[in-house]
Amino acid sequence: MNKIADNWNDRYSSDEYVYGELPNNYFKEQLDKLPVGKILLPGEGEGRNSVYAAQKGWDVWAYDISSAGKMKAEKLASKHNVQIDYRVGEIQNLDYQNEQFDAVALIYMHLAKEESTLLQDSIYKLLRPGGVIIAELFSKNHIEYQKKNSNVGGPRNIDFLYTIQDIQNDYNKYSILELKEKEIELQEGNYHSGTASVIRFVGRKETVK
Repeated sequence: MNKIADNWNDRYSSDEYVYGELPNNYFKEQLDKLPVGKILLPGEGEGRNSVYAAQKGWDVWAYDISSAGKMKAEKLASKHNVQIDYRVGEIQNLDYQNEQFDAVALIYMHLAKEESTLLQDSIYKLLRPGGVIIAELFSKNHIEYQKKNSNVGGPRNIDFLYTIQDIQNDYNKYSILELKEKEIELQEGNYHSGTASVIRFVGRKETVK
């Protein structure tokens, strides 16, 4: 098991849900606008967003590199009497099908550039034409917020963070439904607490004409 997986397993080893049990606000807001279908949640951690989607009637697939995250997510799903298909691994090694999903959500999924490009390419194939991607990610300006409050969370390497231009470049195959940088107040457990700078993005994969 690699060091990154070990780090996340350590973080998720407590009984407490370190980012809380409630869904991310932006994810909830955007998901509630969509017709119910099939959704994929990469880097899903302890399951708060996947469980919410399942409660709303979605067929939910999720994955993470953390086996401890999977255990916590399945425990949360059981608590709320819902089912999720949660796998441990990386997207290129998991058995998802092209155009399987109506929606994909990237909630604080921060990767190195090469891994991020691989994820973006994979998501595009897995999302059906007309499908929607929802993302909330820390912006490059978030570094300044971290200096004021270490509890606000997020990567401390600016190369893992985003600008509006990064999203426009990385997701140029999508129609942009919403794209903005915003200062928000995070109250997501002990590791996302305080004022943050985020990029919010909703895009639609174009149907083939």
